[in-house]
Amino acid sequence: MSLGALLLPIVVAALLVWIASAIAWTVAPHHKTDFSVIPDQDDFMSNVGGRSLSPGQYWFPYSRDQREMQSPEMIAKMEKGPVGLLTVWKSGKPNMAKPLVMTFIYMLAVSFVVAYLASNTLEAGDPYGQKFRVTSTIAFLAYGGGLFWDSIWFGTPWTRTWKSLVDCAVYAVLTGGAFAGLGPEM
Repeated sequence: MSLGALLLPIVVAALLVWIASAIAWTVAPHHKTDFSVIPDQDDFMSNVGGRSLSPGQYWFPYSRDQREMQSPEMIAKMEKGPVGLLTVWKSGKPNMAKPLVMTFIYMLAVSFVVAYLASNTLEAGDPYGQKFRVTSTIAFLAYGGGLFWDSIWFGTPWTRTWKSLVDCAVYAVLTGGAFAGLGPEM
């Protein structure tokens, strides 16, 4: 079966997941506590803003290599703290158009990968349940498989990871339903 035959479920799955993601982050309450306010936020922003940081990610305290990381000075900095990652965005009013479009493109890419794998693993006449199981599993891995790295290596709170995995399960169900229900007989 060609990927072209799966164009409708590719687009529908991406659209459904995009809408579900928007609802999860704007309407549903479970992500409202994912971020905390920095005490004395205005002072912090003034202090960080005075450093003219370019948009990007900063690790602090930073060491160039393993040798520097093991130095007594770096160990003292790590023990004293704070230790963390800082993401700096471009200053100004946020423009949501670009991230929303990029998110939809990402969801189309995930749906394309689901279609590719489904077209190569499912056979003609497979029942709805089998098509749903295969496509939703692929989608869950694509949407949620990388979330653990951020908690393991970069300090993202585990509660946020688990809440995001719930979102990914919803995205997987929507994707599986779109492919199993709208896809041609594979």
